[in-house]
Amino acid sequence: MDEAINKANALIEALNYIRQFRNRIVVIKLGGSLMETDHTQRDLLTDVVFMATVGMQPILVHGGGKSINAAMKQYGIEPQFVQGLRYTDERTLTIVEHVLVNQINAGIVSTIKQLGVSAMGLHSLSSCVLSAEQTTLQSPDGRQIDLGLVGNVTYVNADILKVLCRSGIIPVIAPIARDRAGGKLNVNADTAAGKVAAAVQADKLVMMSDTHGIFADRHDPDTQFSRLCQKEVETLINDGIITTGMLPKVQACLTALHGGVGRTHIIDGSFPHSLLLEIYTDKGIGTLITRE
Repeated sequence: MDEAINKANALIEALNYIRQFRNRIVVIKLGGSLMETDHTQRDLLTDVVFMATVGMQPILVHGGGKSINAAMKQYGIEPQFVQGLRYTDERTLTIVEHVLVNQINAGIVSTIKQLGVSAMGLHSLSSCVLSAEQTTLQSPDGRQIDLGLVGNVTYVNADILKVLCRSGIIPVIAPIARDRAGGKLNVNADTAAGKVAAAVQADKLVMMSDTHGIFADRHDPDTQFSRLCQKEVETLINDGIITTGMLPKVQACLTALHGGVGRTHIIDGSFPHSLLLEIYTDKGIGTLITRE
């Protein structure tokens, strides 16, 4: 009986959140080890389907870096990174596109449909909603560093995404964009998620990976920040506390906030039902980042 009462209490707690976020768009970025096992991915997508079923409008943006690295090694190609971004030549782009589109994106769409909700893959081999321009990096001495076929998102077709959401279809976006000439560019999935959230004026952006959020000391679990404002995040970046793999996720959150998104979250998707706990309970489990 106690277990049944606890379940009822959880539903009551979720009720206000369900009402609050009904018909609101939430952009969810999937990455890290979440993409590696079918079991973890299916559990997470079950939560996404729950959100859609109770009236929220999720949009998924996914990465696939580890799967891409594994595929490249099978072809005898050693992945190369420059300041955390993958150097992408023609051969690398072919592998990236195959893994992201034909394997990961198709698998996510198939699983969502099996769970009873409509989904559509949006990518370079179908309806591409991301436009980009080729980008370079700048070295400390001012030199331009070539990244190959790597792009910075310049436009998101928000109209298509909103139409799909209103129609009850979950958009699933692979981070391969088109340039003005129709060519293909590899874009960072974290960055793409931030741009998508801003473009559709999402209520929330949720960055899901294999980390519990932001820590003052990543080796000490007791130093997790449960909530930060934009200025506090910028201070942590300048102080060198937020670095490496966490930096693109945090920058995506800032991009979304600057674009008008209400709240952003960084959570550990490998924790059971972390997505639902973050959105539909009072406490949440990750790091919430807000404008103020």
